[in-house]
Amino acid sequence: MKFILTILICSQVGGTCLDPYRVAEKFDDGYDCMVEGYKMSLEKTKEIGREDVNKHNIYIKFGCYAEKVYEKGKLTSYQFHIQP
Repeated sequence: MKFILTILICSQVGGTCLDPYRVAEKFDDGYDCMVEGYKMSLEKTKEIGREDVNKHNIYIKFGCYAEKVYEKGKLTSYQFHIQP
């Protein structure tokens, strides 16, 4: 089963979030997905910068979701794990 990483960037000040970003790479397990989620969240925080993060109270959430598995048009398994 492969895992899909989705990242969400939000502003507490504006009470809004950008549309979720789905990472193209699929991961072999939840662990690898979560590690990459933390890495990408840190990189994006640094890219946004201290001033804007503090000004808009930016926060980043991500989730690692098990890919839906179909067999002959029938859903056979679906699990997900969310990391706030």
